[in-house]
Amino acid sequence: MVEPWLTSHGLERLVISDWTATEFSAALFMEVRMRHLAVPARADALAVFTSLVRDSFTVLPVASADFLVAARLADAREPRLCAGAALHLGIVPTTASGCCRSDHVQVKAALAAGIRARLF
Repeated sequence: MVEPWLTSHGLERLVISDWTATEFSAALFMEVRMRHLAVPARADALAVFTSLVRDSFTVLPVASADFLVAARLADAREPRLCAGAALHLGIVPTTASGCCRSDHVQVKAALAAGIRARLF
């Protein structure tokens, strides 16, 4: 789903935030806790991710104002967002022209808040 999109758009225009590293690391460790991933495999995956980020992405910092936008998004009754998803979207208005997500709920929330978003 994501690979064809990346191939057609190129990596030079892609940005992520510092928050992405937190989410990725937490997701890997959850897999370790559930015994779906061994600790050495987690270390390998994190090394590959770190290299990919360094070589292929522009990394945006998370500002205090981004947390305020995220709080507004998380406060919405519909669609409901967890704090992490709200922060991903909260970074977009001040730092990027829009976002691509694979989650329908996140795209719906972004559009409802006036944030340019689309599905992969």
